[in-house]
Amino acid sequence: MTDYGEEQRNELEAIESIYPDSFTVLSENPTSFTITVTSDAGENDETVQVTLKFTYVEKYPDEPPLWEIHSQENLEDSDTEDILTLLKQQAEENLGMVMIFTLVTAVQEKLNEIIDQIKSRREEEKQRKEREAEEAEKAFQGTVVTIENFLSWKARFEQEMAELKRKKMKEDDSGKSKLTGKQLFERDHNLDTSDIQFLEDGGNSVEVDESLFQDMDDLDLDEDDPDYDPLELGSDED
Repeated sequence: MTDYGEEQRNELEAIESIYPDSFTVLSENPTSFTITVTSDAGENDETVQVTLKFTYVEKYPDEPPLWEIHSQENLEDSDTEDILTLLKQQAEENLGMVMIFTLVTAVQEKLNEIIDQIKSRREEEKQRKEREAEEAEKAFQGTVVTIENFLSWKARFEQEMAELKRKKMKEDDSGKSKLTGKQLFERDHNLDTSDIQFLEDGGNSVEVDESLFQDMDDLDLDEDDPDYDPLELGSDED
């Protein structure tokens, strides 16, 4: 028959010798004690820490002890949940054997992982801020001008300007060819005064060559004759 009390006393003495500075007995019936577990030092000597409270049950180690997180430092809620899950897993795997040292060792390793994760997250955040600062500086400075990229820009600019000029000329030509007579007349108001101006420039007089006409006095015309028709004058000569 297993002497649970003897096994518990022997383990308690061993635990006290292993963790003399972090082991504290809270009560003897039932036996309850705390062990403070601290991670290795991380960046800037930062650590994470948890104080575990264990209580022996009557049939320990055939039954797992009771445990809880008595206090903690620098741990997130998710970290404490992970520690409690780890304790349950380790206790199930070590039933029948004294297990306090095993449980504390597992928590110690977990705390070291957490401090490493904190260091990695901070390093990633530092690198992210450095990248953002570099990108902001580049955006402020703009592109450095060299002979090569200036000539390349100049060639593209001249090509674009020539294309715009060609399109403008094409649009102007197309617009002129589609103008109606009315539109042309409206665009040039001089057209409506051109005939008047022509007459004014000639002094309002028109020279006539009188030799082109017959001497009207030589013609024997009887205007009282009812058969008189000036349009038939030329036909008599024929």
